[in-house]
Amino acid sequence: MQFHHHGYVSGDPRVQPAAGVGINRPAELPDEVDVLIVGSGPAGMLAAAQLSQFPNVTTRIVERRPGRLAIGQADGIQTRTVETFQAFGFAERIIAEAYRITETVFWKPDPADPSRIIRTARTPDDPAQISEFPHLVVNQARVLDYFAEFMANSPTRMAPDYGFEFRSLYVADEGEYPVTVTLLHTSGPNEGQERIVRAKYVVGADGARSKVREAIGCTLAGDQANHAWGVMDVLAVTDFPDIRIKCAVQSGTGGSILLIPREGGHLFRMYVDLGEVDPSNKGAVRSTSIEEIIHKAKEILHPYTLDVRDVAWHSVYEVGHRLTDRFDDVLPGERGARTPRVFITGDACHTHSAKAGQGMNVSMQDGFNLAWKLGHVLEGRSPESLLSTYSEERQVVAKNLIDFDKQWSTLMAKRPEEFENPSELEDFYVRTAEFPAGFMTEYAPSMLVAPANHQDLATGFPVGKRFKSAPVVRVGDTNPIHLGHHATADGRWRIYVFAEPALPGTGSATDTFAEWLATSPESPLAATPSDADPDAWFDVKVIYQQPHTEIGINAVPAAFKPQVGPFKLTDYEKVYATDHRADIFELRGLDRGGVVVVVRPDQYVANVLPLTATAELGAFFAPLLQNRRPAEVSPAALPSVPAALINS
Repeated sequence: MQFHHHGYVSGDPRVQPAAGVGINRPAELPDEVDVLIVGSGPAGMLAAAQLSQFPNVTTRIVERRPGRLAIGQADGIQTRTVETFQAFGFAERIIAEAYRITETVFWKPDPADPSRIIRTARTPDDPAQISEFPHLVVNQARVLDYFAEFMANSPTRMAPDYGFEFRSLYVADEGEYPVTVTLLHTSGPNEGQERIVRAKYVVGADGARSKVREAIGCTLAGDQANHAWGVMDVLAVTDFPDIRIKCAVQSGTGGSILLIPREGGHLFRMYVDLGEVDPSNKGAVRSTSIEEIIHKAKEILHPYTLDVRDVAWHSVYEVGHRLTDRFDDVLPGERGARTPRVFITGDACHTHSAKAGQGMNVSMQDGFNLAWKLGHVLEGRSPESLLSTYSEERQVVAKNLIDFDKQWSTLMAKRPEEFENPSELEDFYVRTAEFPAGFMTEYAPSMLVAPANHQDLATGFPVGKRFKSAPVVRVGDTNPIHLGHHATADGRWRIYVFAEPALPGTGSATDTFAEWLATSPESPLAATPSDADPDAWFDVKVIYQQPHTEIGINAVPAAFKPQVGPFKLTDYEKVYATDHRADIFELRGLDRGGVVVVVRPDQYVANVLPLTATAELGAFFAPLLQNRRPAEVSPAALPSVPAALINS
């Protein structure tokens, strides 16, 4: 974490100075906003948290509840999501309080006595070491709390506006605030009264029964599996030996349980198989009592006992797989003719079973994908056409998720005797581990993702997939760190320059590339406003192949050592060397001749290029940048942003 760059900071460095719309932020919901987010679930809160980093963008998030969520229904936090939490600065803290999944245990009927269950297999949770972060379980309400804290500490001082329910919206053909939204006060002195808010953009993060989705004419299409599950978070006494380990239990008498231990050391969740649903009388299964769910769980766990002492929460649901054909308000015939004004995220777009732990995780990635794009457009960094990529990218991801969940939920509902291969369930779990972990997302070529013409230069950073971090050593202070952990959710593009073997200051290809970045009008850095810090829009880092002891920091080009803040202090935290214990060039298949890796603000690799491909790099960014300033001088010499706009 960097601070003190515009004066001594004695308080919590996570609290950024108020700036832009955060200065004297009105407590009451304004009549006009740039972005109105409807729903404070995971997708909405992440989107709001990302937009809170854009000081000149007025974002408000409304929620029908009168206050914070007390008990959340989602709890599984996949490793890709923990990587995202790292960008928002709270990965370490949430890891400390969460339950950590290290393996999954499979239980099946005892062949000698099918009325009893026995442990048949154990599988490590991440055998391929997909990520340096763990797979967690933590209450959804705590996730929302962390995002709320991040928002409150942001330059915009954002906070949810509770007690507002979405009723309707209308999109005009013109006007600065073309979306008119009708809200209803659900609590407080104005309860029952309507409120009109006009917005430039609206984000519907209002769940599976989304009224925003309905307002833009989208419908969820798909099927019901006609199979019901009871889910309960309980405190209980049991002699089941794996009660603190994630388990998939299949009984000989029929029915199964997915057991998820919860944070805190005592609570656990059970998804209990309630069997097939009669399509003509679905109300019967939906009225299943908690006593019936507990009784069914006891039957499945035989010969082990289960004495439930307290029920924190329970529900009954049917597996359904539904998806919308678009994630915004632009009809198919209008594509290319206009840009979207209304978007939907999370459960408003896609619904599926809860047993793969995907709902909250995929929803948050929806919010991450959309929010930085809105910020760039509203700040004038990028053209409105950027917003059309949201639906194009995320609809494909949701379709893949639903296809996966159909397979997983079908396998979980099978009786043991229905499997052709006794190990089919655990084999599928291991074989597909990368998908639920969140690492199979691969965005197709677009204005944001270049064709993988030079992929052979960086085989470990596939274009379109998330940037997989690796260890390096920071030259300035000799600290070993993970390179990706310094990519914060600040809305900036990342340009990682992996140098060829030459040392800095020797006229190398890396030196030449750095000079082009700093001085060429075709460089993406030329778009950075003249009154901003030189790294305000682009975070440029260099990684040398030599040990840190061989890198002369004074010889490193100025493009990798920007001068920031009102005192124009040198930033020494963008220059790295290889870690001899884990060489990033070997780990990620990086060409020793040097390579440039471009990463989007949401941590996905956008381009891989040789050091000499400056024209290609400039051409890639040209349609993404609204304006370019003349670049007669090095960015290090540019004036900085006022202190109030800088993170301290």
